[in-house]
Amino acid sequence: PRKARLPAPRARRRVAAAARVPLPRPRGTARAPQPSVARPRSPRPSGGSAAMMNVFRLSGDMLHLASILMLLLKIHATRSCAGVSLKTQELYALVFVTRYLDLFYSFISLYNTVMKLIFLGTAFTIVWYMRFHRVVSQTYNKDQDTFRYLFIIVPCAALAVLINHELSITEVLWTFSIYLEAVAILPQLVLLQRTKNVDTLTGNYVFALGGYRALYLVNWVYRYMTEPGYKQWIVWVSGAVQTAIYCDFFYYYLRAWRNNEKLSLPA
Repeated sequence: PRKARLPAPRARRRVAAAARVPLPRPRGTARAPQPSVARPRSPRPSGGSAAMMNVFRLSGDMLHLASILMLLLKIHATRSCAGVSLKTQELYALVFVTRYLDLFYSFISLYNTVMKLIFLGTAFTIVWYMRFHRVVSQTYNKDQDTFRYLFIIVPCAALAVLINHELSITEVLWTFSIYLEAVAILPQLVLLQRTKNVDTLTGNYVFALGGYRALYLVNWVYRYMTEPGYKQWIVWVSGAVQTAIYCDFFYYYLRAWRNNEKLSLPA
């Protein structure tokens, strides 16, 4: 018997193409519905992924960390918290507690987790020093640190309920922390105005704290220009307000540094 001849390459390709063409659907029949995969919706950007990291945010984080370590060094080395507002430190502890609740249910990155734990730990360490340390607590300027911080906690809480990304407990608490951080430095600035003469370490601490927020403003501008669809109006407005609060202190700090004189704030 003769061997069957194989079709030419061009003919083989035509046969293969014809096999891939779907048969026409009879009239009057509906196409079977395709299953849809629900995608989780994120009400706000997490802000902690590696893709969102840049030199401005990293510099801001390091300056923020340096400011806290500077304050801890002052308290530990001098055994004194004179000129430091306990009310501001307690407000920052409240900011970190309400902002970092996602530690219990979300992992973004090792860097993000470590930084959150450091900020929480250092905040409560400073509060412990000022409230319970046998020596340090005696140096606290309690008579001058009289800012009523309920006047800023209550409005921030009310604003967080009214203006937020999503009306859920974690989102409202996160938004509350953003609003509260913007004004948490006010008791410290008022205390520095009352004591007038500011020691070098405390002045450097406040300047570094304000510098961290200023770097974050640059970070937001950079991300807006490089990340399509990036918008965080709550964070932007709160950060701008926070930086504006520091402007007066920046002026007197830089003037004292330029004239090589001790920092003092007008009453």
